This record gives sequence, C-alpha cells and structure tokens, in this order.
Amino acid sequence: MMVTTGPPSPATRTGLAEPRLGTDGIVTGVLDDLPTVPGWPRPVLLDRDLLILVTHGHGTAELDFRALPCRPGTLVRGRAGQALRCLGPQLDATVVSWGPDALRGLDVDPGAVPTHRQLAGEDQDAVIGEVTQLAVDADRHALVPAAAALLRHQLAVLLLRLSLLPHHGDGPRAETETFRRLCREVERDYRHTRRVEDYAARLGCSVRTLTRACLAVTGRSAKQVIDERVALQARRLLAATDEPIARIGRGLGFPEPTNFGRFFTREVGVSPGVFRAAREQPLPLRPVRQRPPTDSPTPAGRA
Repeated sequence: MMVTTGPPSPATRTGLAEPRLGTDGIVTGVLDDLPTVPGWPRPVLLDRDLLILVTHGHGTAELDFRALPCRPGTLVRGRAGQALRCLGPQLDATVVSWGPDALRGLDVDPGAVPTHRQLAGEDQDAVIGEVTQLAVDADRHALVPAAAALLRHQLAVLLLRLSLLPHHGDGPRAETETFRRLCREVERDYRHTRRVEDYAARLGCSVRTLTRACLAVTGRSAKQVIDERVALQARRLLAATDEPIARIGRGLGFPEPTNFGRFFTREVGVSPGVFRAAREQPLPLRPVRQRPPTDSPTPAGRA
C-alpha cells in the first residue's frame, strides 16, 4: 500500500501495490495483498484507509484487537493507523484502499461508514456491484489520467451508500456529536495529554458534559475513553512492530517505563511484555457491539 508518512519498517508495511497513474490514490486488490508475511503471523499497521468485502470462506478479521466474524457479504472498514489481521481457511476478499487526498472536495464522510457489517439482500447486491465495477475500472484505466475523476466518484458513491446503512446505539444526537468532537481532539493530542479538563477547555464545555456524552454513547466515562485510546495505540505498536517497549511508552507520554507498565496493565489486564509475547495468538471471537462512527477510531474494547 502507499505510504503517506514516510517508509514504514518491513514489520509494519502492508502489501497493496503502489497506486498507478490516474488512480488518484485508489487501489484495488485481494486480501492476500495485505500481509507482508503469508499467514498473518501477527497484525499489520494499515497505512491507508480501506474497505474489505469478503467474497469466499469463513474466518475472523481482528481490527484493533476486536474479533469480527467474516463470511461472504461481510464488510470491514479499516482506517490508516489501525492494526489488522485476517484469519480463516480460504478466506478471500476484495480490498479497496485510498490515500488521504482521494476524496478531497467531495461531500462524503468516510467516518460514517460502519466498521463491520454483514450485508444482505439488495444492500449486498448493490455494494458487490459497485465494488466490482470500481475494481474493473481501476485495473482497466490504471494508466489513464482522465480516469482519476471516475474512480474518485465511484469510491464516493460506494462510501455514501454504506454510510446510509442503519446502525445501532448512537445515543442522543447532541451527545453523539459531543462525543465525536471529543474523539477528534483526542486523536490529535492523546500523546500529550490524558486530562479530561484539557479537552473540555478546547471544546468549550464542562468535564461533566464530556462525561455525560461518553456515558450515553459508549457506557464509559470521558477519562476512560481517553485512556483507552492511549492503550489502543500501545497495543497496536506492541503487536505490529518491534519497537522497544520503553520507547513506545515515551512516545505515548510516559517518560518512566514503570509508569507505562502500570498504566498498560491497568487498561489491558496484562503487562506490555506479556501482551507482546502473545501477539501471534488468535483472539477469541466474541459478539460484536455496533459502535457509532466517528472521524477517528473509537477505543477498542479490552481483548
């Protein structure tokens, strides 16, 4: 896949081909293109946004340490920076990925697309048709600069259709919007502050308002939402890279390794070292609770 922030290490680079002339950062491929090592021995960090449409087989997509059941018609929406691993015998899928500027100027919100859906009926037929046509056109017109607009609009139509699918558990509209605003701020600055007061000041509201919004949407307090986002990034780096544990902690605002260890153990339930040692083990499959879409990934539940 195309790298957007400099070349990642071999342990983290995903495997889709570089976009070719005229694709405007939109690439199509198959599931086997994603891992750098066959068999998905451990998660990879996504360097691009993507959609995975399962076409054959049964298995599991582990997205940010949530085990998502997959079968024909399953749609998985991944975002740049998330940790992904797909497991299952003969699990095949079509993958559509795009760079950060592919949708610039178009009235579409990729964050509104559900993370995981099992398509059926007319919805499944429509999505399969649009994904198939996009893949055909991306291959057929890969070297034609004028095709960039076609592919961009095809992707926008696909994402708009997916965003209109019903989803559950958003909570009251005002509180959902406050939660989304908090998530955007946390995504920008979780490496530097975990104080709810700092985010409340930036958003021009009270700590109580943020906590009420988070409880309504997720059942967790604002402080828990912030801490879980930090822990999620730690899990991503521990699972998908070989970066030293102490360096990961420093990058997340913990100058002292012992403080990072205590924080991680409290949030995840095991120490950073134990978590890394178990990164090649499949996750248990549990029922998936639909989460509201946000502009940035919501914190994953504990594994």
